[in-house]
Amino acid sequence: MLRSLQLESEKCTGCLQCEMACSYENEGVFNPSKSRIKVFTFHEEGRFAPYTCSQCAEAWCLHACPVDAITINPGTGAKDVSEDVCVGCKVCTIACPFGTVNYNADSGKVIKCDLCGGDPACVEACPTEAITYVDASNAGMDRMRAHAAQTIKS
Repeated sequence: MLRSLQLESEKCTGCLQCEMACSYENEGVFNPSKSRIKVFTFHEEGRFAPYTCSQCAEAWCLHACPVDAITINPGTGAKDVSEDVCVGCKVCTIACPFGTVNYNADSGKVIKCDLCGGDPACVEACPTEAITYVDASNAGMDRMRAHAAQTIKS
């Protein structure tokens, strides 16, 4: 069974523990700027929304990569960036319609969520369960569209 991250902004308090856990897990430092998950702040409303790669079924980043540095992890279904293959051209960052593939200036490569190999650090760190790791059929684009439609009506 493939699993994916389910992000529930209504539960997010903006504590940034997910960003800290992600940066530590992947870069060995507590630095939100190096995190693969971000928390967007809606200042006017006093709300927060975690967001990261949704591991799209039709992964534009994967198809855009000219050197095939992005591949599908057979165990997790994540679209993983092979750092040894990536040339840092940033074409995938342009191809991603959600802005969740980022350039790491320190390495000269791109970074994106890889689900921490199947044990996402952000899920463990989230104190309010705004981020959970669920059966992939319970998350994804259909759920995001439904939530967006509900938000627009509000």
